[in-house]
Amino acid sequence: MRTSRPAALAACLAVTAAIFTATLPSTAAVPDPVAVSQPVAGSSNVRVEGSRIILGDAPAAIGSTEIKQRSGLAELTPVHFAALTSAVIVDYSAAVPNGMSGSVDVRSWGDGRWSEWTEAKAGAPTALTSASDQVQLRVILTAPPTGGSPSIADLTVQPTDKAAAARMSVQAAPLKSHVFATREGLVGGTTANGHVIVSRDHFVALPSRRGLSGSGSGTYSVKVCTASRCAFEPVWDVGPWNTKDDYWNPGATREMWKDLPQGKPEAQAAYQDGYNGKKDQFGRTVANPAGIDLADGVFWDALKLADNSWVDVTYLWAGDGGRGTVSISSGYLNVRNSPNSTGAVVGMAGKSAQVTVECQTTGENVTGSQGTSNIWLRVNAGMYVAKAWVSAGTFGAC
Repeated sequence: MRTSRPAALAACLAVTAAIFTATLPSTAAVPDPVAVSQPVAGSSNVRVEGSRIILGDAPAAIGSTEIKQRSGLAELTPVHFAALTSAVIVDYSAAVPNGMSGSVDVRSWGDGRWSEWTEAKAGAPTALTSASDQVQLRVILTAPPTGGSPSIADLTVQPTDKAAAARMSVQAAPLKSHVFATREGLVGGTTANGHVIVSRDHFVALPSRRGLSGSGSGTYSVKVCTASRCAFEPVWDVGPWNTKDDYWNPGATREMWKDLPQGKPEAQAAYQDGYNGKKDQFGRTVANPAGIDLADGVFWDALKLADNSWVDVTYLWAGDGGRGTVSISSGYLNVRNSPNSTGAVVGMAGKSAQVTVECQTTGENVTGSQGTSNIWLRVNAGMYVAKAWVSAGTFGAC
C-alpha cells in the first residue's frame, strides 16, 4: 500500500469530506482521479475525518469465523465516468499498525446488477467484470479488541486503458454447489457487515468478502435448498473457517486456493482430502467441511434442519436469470407450494433477499409493500411468493 499522496491532492481533500463527482473531459488522454470518502447506507462502524475513513469504536464481536476482532465496513458513493472503462486505478494511503488491516475493494455496475467485490491494490490497475461507466469502492478495516484504529485516506479512482488482471466471468446460469451447512447461532453477536444477530435471524455467511452484502442489503443473496424446502437469504457475514475462499468462482479468478475445483470449499477439501495440511487460511485444523453458515431462522425454520447437513446452494449474483427483491421491514416472507396463503409453507425468504423468478401466475389477492396484487412468482419448482411483497418486474406466465 502506498503511504503518501501528492501534496496538492492532499490539500484539496482536506477541505471537505464530500464526494467530488468530476466530469471527465472526453478529449483527455488520462482522466483525472475522482476522490471519494463519503459512506452510504450499508456501512457500519466507521467515521470520516476529512479525507480519512477510520475504524469506529464499536467493541469486538465474534463473527462466523470465531475470530474476535473489531471491524468496520464503508461502502462509498458510486462514481460515474463519462465513458465505459474495462479497468480502474484505485489509489489511497493507509495507516495500518501491526496486527490491523485495511483494504479497498471495487465493483462495477452492468446488466442491471453489481459485480462481486474485488480487492484493489493501491496504484495498480484492477480489471472490471465487464466494461462499465459506474463503479463503487468499499473500505474494510479490522483491528484487535483493544488498541488503535486503522484508516484509509486520500481515496481516489480513475478509469484506465492499462492492461489489467484476468476478469471474472459472469456465468450464464448461477453456480449451484452441494456443500455442508452449519448453524451460526451467536445471537447478540455482530456480523462482518455490522448486523447485530437476533433470535431466529435470516441471513447466511460465506467464506469470502467478495459476496458480502452491506447491512440491510441483499445485493448478494443465495438460494439454499434441501430435498423439499428452500430458503432465499442475504449474505451478511463472512465464514465459516476462511475469509478469502470464493469457491463459487473458477480457479483462474478465485482469490485463494486456485487449484481447487469450482464449487468445492477449501474447508471441505481440508477435512475430506487433507488439503493444505488439514488447515484453514489461519492455520486452524478444520473440524468439519462447512462451506456455508446459516442463521437460526434459516436453519431451524426455513429449512427445518435438526443438525448440520449437506444442502444445495445457488449463488444468485453469479449468473443470469429473473430476480426480485423481498421488500419487507423485518423477518421473512413465507414461500408456499401454491399461489395462495393457504398453501403449505415450503421455505422462507429473508428481508432484502434476492429471489429467483421462473415465471408468474395468478392466485389469491394479497396486499403488501408493493400494493395489492393477485400475481404470484414461482421461485423454484412448486414454490411461490406473493408479488405484493417482492419488488420485481413482469415475467412470462407459468
